[in-house]
Amino acid sequence: MCSILGIFGLQASDDSHQLRRRALELSQRQRHRGPDWSGVHQDEGAILVHERLAIVDPAGGSQPLRSEDGGLVLAVNGEIYNHRELEKQLAKPYAFQTGSDCEVINALYRSEEDVSTWLNALNGIFAFALWDRATQRFIIARDPMGVCPLYWGHDSDGRLCVASEMKALADVCADVAQFPPGHYYDSALVPESSGASSAGQGGGLVKYYVKPWRDYAATQDVEVAKQELREAFERAVHRQLMTDVPYGVLLSGGLDSSLVAAVAARYARHRVEEDDKAEAWWPRLHSFAIGLEGSPDLAAAEIAAKALGTVHHGFTYTFEEGLDALPEVIRHVETYDVTTIRASTPMFLLARRIKAMGVKMVLSGEGSDEVFGGYLYFHKAPNAREFHEETIRKLDALYNYDCLRANKSMMAWGVEPRVPFLDVEFLDVAMRMDAKFKMAGLGPDGRKRIEKSILREAFEGYLPDSILWRQKEQFSDGVGYGWIDGLKAHAEAQVSDRVFAAAASRFPVNPPQTKEAYLYRHVFEQFFPGVACAQTVPGGKSIACSSPAAIAWDAAFAKMADPSGRAVAGVHEAALA
Repeated sequence: MCSILGIFGLQASDDSHQLRRRALELSQRQRHRGPDWSGVHQDEGAILVHERLAIVDPAGGSQPLRSEDGGLVLAVNGEIYNHRELEKQLAKPYAFQTGSDCEVINALYRSEEDVSTWLNALNGIFAFALWDRATQRFIIARDPMGVCPLYWGHDSDGRLCVASEMKALADVCADVAQFPPGHYYDSALVPESSGASSAGQGGGLVKYYVKPWRDYAATQDVEVAKQELREAFERAVHRQLMTDVPYGVLLSGGLDSSLVAAVAARYARHRVEEDDKAEAWWPRLHSFAIGLEGSPDLAAAEIAAKALGTVHHGFTYTFEEGLDALPEVIRHVETYDVTTIRASTPMFLLARRIKAMGVKMVLSGEGSDEVFGGYLYFHKAPNAREFHEETIRKLDALYNYDCLRANKSMMAWGVEPRVPFLDVEFLDVAMRMDAKFKMAGLGPDGRKRIEKSILREAFEGYLPDSILWRQKEQFSDGVGYGWIDGLKAHAEAQVSDRVFAAAASRFPVNPPQTKEAYLYRHVFEQFFPGVACAQTVPGGKSIACSSPAAIAWDAAFAKMADPSGRAVAGVHEAALA
């Protein structure tokens, strides 16, 4: 995974030397994402800059990727897990110039006319900008769930700019916005008379990722066998072990990360890139956890790691170390959402430790709670239809929360996170299931079920029961309850009642609802001033607490400003103490 920066719509009157220098300066703001190499392409119509984190084909594969004739130029942040299969199925021959998994995007562009068709063929995480010099056409696209971040906007001269992180564009584009997941922008679809469309608008923006399972009616009464669910997830993890560099797994000791680790451990001894016929270059699987001294996650991670036989690294941090890191965390994750910042801080600190050990890629458990309704408020869901519709809403919002946290916290130190639960083939299996089989509480068989029971049952025997049936902890809770309690106390001491009373007038966009939220918003504004930057964060409040569905299920949610999992009284064990 890397970073990209593109500027399109260059004119003959532009100072090409000055523009190139400016593009390089903007791209340098993202270099933490790609410390291994930098590449630049500039011609009469576009500039593409790439900062590379070499995971596949580290000796070659430098970007931007060019076709043999030089007509196509591609800058990609991401991984295409099924690139070898796609290369074998190309409708037209293509002369590959590197061993990069991402070069197949150029080949598909040349082979398939319909952009949506070949984008939906990709199984991977990606954000890219593709430039066709001959036709002066460019395509910008982002993966279905928004695992890879992407922002766009226009500079003061009307040129369209795109970058992996907002910090590259914040003071350049007054209309900076997130590029929507599951969409592509095709400049060829915009009428010549209208010029380039505004960021987030225009006829050139197309939603390519459209699935029948989004409608509950398409899933009603559909049952997925536990074996099918398990095998689909095993294939997803296996695909995502594609790497030519040292890797590991994040292991909090919760269900999701433990399942990722359990499956990865079964494949770690063989090399995926050679169809499991050769021994892996790094056959011992390393696992990583972090927490305050005595945290629930550290204890559970030790149990899981011992059972799985991983080389485990459990790190502790102090509250003061987390507090010291907060400004840098907010600068990197580019949000003021309370839940995200709470969870991003220990993840940011862990990423630095992982980087110091020479590991460049990790597998993580994000996405499971959205797919299977694992958040504790799902216990309140009144029926399967509403449960399913809430999982869709959660998936649609992931790019603003957990995906953003995992990607930017890790990539702040040049460590690539991969998320097997959001593998597109696994999603098609897990999301076509009727939600009545996922619901907590009384199941279809009349038995009381913990959240994500169907997933736990599918992996019986893979983990110790204390891990397989461990109740949901939000990551910011699991690292130690003292972390959240300390943050709230710190904010109380830093933000006076008088200052907080004026929050709505100072921050008219998404005014903070708590002193902790005010503190984060204040820091965010120092790095990202302006209305457009503030609007890239939806609501600035816990996604669970602000959920219309959650409020409809239980009116108490309307009054909840604290997004901690412990706040769901009667569901979380700690809330009953």
